[in-house]
Amino acid sequence: MTTPIRVFAATLLLGGALALLPASDATAAGSSSSTSNAASQADQRNIERGKQAIEAGNWERAAAFLERAAESNPRNADVFNLLAYSYRHLDRLDDAFENYGRALDLDPRHLGAHEYIGEAYLIVGDLAKAEGHLATLQEICASCEETEELAEAIAQFKDGAAAQ
Repeated sequence: MTTPIRVFAATLLLGGALALLPASDATAAGSSSSTSNAASQADQRNIERGKQAIEAGNWERAAAFLERAAESNPRNADVFNLLAYSYRHLDRLDDAFENYGRALDLDPRHLGAHEYIGEAYLIVGDLAKAEGHLATLQEICASCEETEELAEAIAQFKDGAAAQ
């Protein structure tokens, strides 16, 4: 299974590159860059602590940090994907589906969100929706790890259903 941490690492690299761009109109219009930098650093700490909690399997802690990060980063698909992943492991599937949906609304080509929501659909026994996300993954990237892992999870689901 692809860890959301790998997917998120690439996003952090992109975020670092974006930080090198000129200040936004909001900053130019008088908002304090030191205030926004402090907020950004706090956001990054929440995200990092959430990722560490995921790695440790501490889903409650991960969700708490990622909830804070999602509040202050409402346009960050990776944060919503990580939050949904945490909720899924807490068996809060309604919250997981909602946040995977947010991630996919923000980034319809988000590989991790498609893989993980497909796996969540298998948990609730909705093979058709899981296969729909697999089809989307195959269109985006047929040979990606996320595609292969969801295909494997679906095959195992079908094998288990056939054995019953």
